[in-house]
Amino acid sequence: MNLARASAAAVLFATLLPLPAAAEAVPGEQAPDFRLTDIEGKTHRLADYRGRHVVLEWFNQGCPFVQKHYESGNMQALQRRYTAAGVVWLAVNSTNPKSSDYRDPQRSKTLVQDWKMAPSALMLDEDGRVGQAYGARATPHMFVIDPKGRVIYAGAIDDKATWRVEDVKDARNWVAAALDESMAGKPVSRSSTAPYGCSVKY
Repeated sequence: MNLARASAAAVLFATLLPLPAAAEAVPGEQAPDFRLTDIEGKTHRLADYRGRHVVLEWFNQGCPFVQKHYESGNMQALQRRYTAAGVVWLAVNSTNPKSSDYRDPQRSKTLVQDWKMAPSALMLDEDGRVGQAYGARATPHMFVIDPKGRVIYAGAIDDKATWRVEDVKDARNWVAAALDESMAGKPVSRSSTAPYGCSVKY
């Protein structure tokens, strides 16, 4: 993959988020329903996916923490692995259209191709309502929802809160752990962690 490495300035302005989000999407409770249109024009409603596991991935291509997981191939591998197992993986970009990081549907389609992204859909949450309903504070901020519509995990993608690509291989992936445990009929052993990454550009 030929992604540009984050510049020193980009890293400087990336926001580490060590404090837990005061999210409404709380593990153990029902996930807030929503309706969003993806970059292909298809409408998705969370309720339509009842009976399946759902992953929500907050995304912003300009964030070095997001670039870390795509440059390494980690995020795409997770997307392919779990969608092949029947999981619905929804990437959500809550970037305000006035932000320099905003990408309209057409530019987002190009990004999906260039980065070889493999979510079930990439959706633009331009008014930020879905992100705010979930309390999404970072990119990437991850949520896992079980087939009954309950949040079973919320927080960081893994335990390495850095932008360094080389840290991916030794990280414990909390999203994979939550999915594997839940899909095996086991309780999720770690249902919440502190999100890290860049602030969502609401």
